Amino acid sequence: MTAAGGADARPLVVHLLHRFDTGGLENGVVNIINHLPQFRHAVVAVTEITAFKDRVRAPGTRFIALNKPPGQGLWLYPRVYRLLRELRPAVVHTRNLGAMEFQLPAWAARVPLRVHSEHGWDVNDLGGVSRANQRLRRFYGPGVHRFVALSRAIQDYLTGPVGFAAGRVQRICNGVDTQRFAPRGDAPADWPYRRGEHLVIGAVGRMQAVKDPLNLVQAFLRLRELCPGEASRLRLVMLGGGPLLDAARTRLAEAGAAAQAWLPGDRTDVATLLPQFDIFALPSQAEGISNTLLEAMACGCAPVATAVGGNPELVEDGGNGLLVPASDSEALAQALARLVAAPALRERLAQASLARAREEFSLEGMVSAYGALYASAPRG
Repeated sequence: MTAAGGADARPLVVHLLHRFDTGGLENGVVNIINHLPQFRHAVVAVTEITAFKDRVRAPGTRFIALNKPPGQGLWLYPRVYRLLRELRPAVVHTRNLGAMEFQLPAWAARVPLRVHSEHGWDVNDLGGVSRANQRLRRFYGPGVHRFVALSRAIQDYLTGPVGFAAGRVQRICNGVDTQRFAPRGDAPADWPYRRGEHLVIGAVGRMQAVKDPLNLVQAFLRLRELCPGEASRLRLVMLGGGPLLDAARTRLAEAGAAAQAWLPGDRTDVATLLPQFDIFALPSQAEGISNTLLEAMACGCAPVATAVGGNPELVEDGGNGLLVPASDSEALAQALARLVAAPALRERLAQASLARAREEFSLEGMVSAYGALYASAPRG
């Protein structure tokens, strides 16, 4: 849509985040940009923008990296202020504490609608117990018009310990593209396993401490002991790169299980790989509303997830999956063993998860909620 003289009259939304790289938060931003053509979009990264930007299909989207070194970003405020005065956005949307401080220059630049969303717990503050982080949010928060919580746990955190008024906090859960993520029979040429012959326990996520991949490795090794009759057909797939990838591979090799595992690092074809999983395992120590869990549900996997963050909002224990305590490899192994030993239960949970993803967590619903929020920006 263009105005007289050829200028694009659509309101501009600036998505301001710490880093634009592979991750669930960033994937959510991509989905919003790609599915809200009634707005123009710009992505401003406090640090850097990686090739992940290639997933954005909306023409004309701008990408700006501020290349901030470690430390407080106060010295960047004038630059962000000038940038926002130049861009004149209708909306600035910051995400998580690492970008929240830039609500201050957004306030100074008189951006009509200032939104801040919280996607999950900080890596160094699982559960949101840090009083310092609570105080920082209160300090940066007065100029924010609307807070978005991606899970009920985060909503309770913002209205409870942090102390924001309930009327300023809106819960918008992640949505999954059920056209892209869906059950399918075909697999990539390099997929190493065969349906029926092997039983695949799979995970998707960055290999870092908060995702606790080594807990899943230990649980898989224990699973082989718990299910000796099925041990030879069990397979572990872990998709994602990160600092703990080598440690996971080493632990499997030391236990003599390397031949039963496939850890290829980052993949761009997750949507074709997830439907090949029989069981999806999410061993995280903290989560918001997990994109990968939703995607696995939409692909017809039976989920086993830790009972943290927003996971219980997606998985009803015994209803459409199993929940286990975080950092407990024995409990995780026992839950996996239960599904390995009971194909009918596994299939029931998989079908229930598929139905729940389609009916309650659609991408269309998420996009509609953000569209309505952005459209509430006052027009100058």
